[in-house]
Amino acid sequence: MLKRVFVSPDPGRSRLRFAARAVLGIGLAVVVCGLAGTSLVGAVIGGLAALLALFTVTDATVRGQVVTTVLLPVAGLPVLTAAAALHDHPVARDLTFLAVVGAGVYARRWGPRGHSLGVFAFMTFFIAQFLHATTDRLPEMYAAVLLSVATAAAVRFGLWCYERRLPPPAAPAPPAGTGLARITTRQAVQATAGAGFALVVGQLVSDQRWYWAVGATWWVFVNTTSRGETLVRGFRRVLGTVVGIALGFLIAFPLAGAAVPTAVLAAACVFGIFYTAAVSYTWMMLCVTLLAELLYGLLGFLSPGLLALRLVETGVGALGAVLAVLFVLPVTTHAVTDAWIQRALRCVHACTAEAAARLAGTEGADPAPRVAELEQLLGRVRLSLAPLVHPLNPVRGRKHRARRVLALLDDCAREIRGLVAVAADPEASHDARLTAACWRVENAVEALTGGGSVPARASGPRAAEPALAHLHGLEHALAELAAPLRAPSGSPLAGA
Repeated sequence: MLKRVFVSPDPGRSRLRFAARAVLGIGLAVVVCGLAGTSLVGAVIGGLAALLALFTVTDATVRGQVVTTVLLPVAGLPVLTAAAALHDHPVARDLTFLAVVGAGVYARRWGPRGHSLGVFAFMTFFIAQFLHATTDRLPEMYAAVLLSVATAAAVRFGLWCYERRLPPPAAPAPPAGTGLARITTRQAVQATAGAGFALVVGQLVSDQRWYWAVGATWWVFVNTTSRGETLVRGFRRVLGTVVGIALGFLIAFPLAGAAVPTAVLAAACVFGIFYTAAVSYTWMMLCVTLLAELLYGLLGFLSPGLLALRLVETGVGALGAVLAVLFVLPVTTHAVTDAWIQRALRCVHACTAEAAARLAGTEGADPAPRVAELEQLLGRVRLSLAPLVHPLNPVRGRKHRARRVLALLDDCAREIRGLVAVAADPEASHDARLTAACWRVENAVEALTGGGSVPARASGPRAAEPALAHLHGLEHALAELAAPLRAPSGSPLAGA
């Protein structure tokens, strides 16, 4: 776990800049709220609104990120109003909360913007429960949300917009489908069912902090697709919470809500949330838990019983998510993994064709965007295979097969990157051997994605010419993929 966070590569120091900018933006938002005369509650909701504005907005272009950020209050303030108005009407409040959960997950069908607005709407309702918001506090909360989102936007798009110097990342669209065949629709039903379980059981555990269970269910469903992904994420959430609570006894309790050290440690937690989010959900949850403990200490609510309650409610929420993905419209790990692997293989072929066209001198041929798309697709493959390669997976055969698939896909990506680098050289040339090798790669991809027989790569020494060498390496990796992708039943990664 330590290795994943501190040894994981950070190309262009993007994670470091992402985290540092978050600390700056959230810190300035809290200062602005304080200068505007808001209370401690207003400053807390402002800081959390800025955190969400900086964390959840992931559109591919800066312009798209600006539009989504502007829309955040449009999605959040009506939800905040409903939460405050229904504070003393528990049945209506609970039903509304479940409706927000379902709508928030369903909104993911519209891509990153729908996801961002859904998360912001859910968290606005959650924060209202956290702060026991009532209608008399709404003007201050409106002001805090608007000021904080505006401050976060000024930092992100004005003071430190490093994305303007980067090519827009490729964002692979989710698997298609209609009705209940669409994964986002099934997840909306699952999340609502899981949240309903968490809400009922969470209220039996505590009529004051029940919303922790609903929050745990919600976040287990974020960035997951299959039941395997959800199970692993639930385990990591509970683990991160346990470790975070243990650290709370060592860090948050001795501070006893002291303002300056609490603010410094809260900034460190914010940095940790943003820096570790892309590489370790366990570490991110550790930082989230410690941040929550510091905020409760600042508000004067922190106690050992509260931390024990948080652990129990988190377990209830994780259980709700697990039950939902197992028994409510389940999406198998195999189905999701197979779809992502096939898309990655087709992208391998597209990268190869673009690189070959570039070498042949075709005007406008550019494999770079395809390579970026391939990296995104491989990230999705790794995420979907995580349940199979998890240390706690007892089925060694599937674990070995999944690891072999990941290793060979990484080999494909390495050869593609090398081929593209050669194609970018203006002195590189094209000959008939490249055309033949690209044709063989195309046949291998079609066989892997269509169920045919993958042709064996011709034996002999590896070519000395760089482009051919990379193509031959790619052929070899594709030929080797046939075995682990096809279980005895004839289906890729069958039984997973």
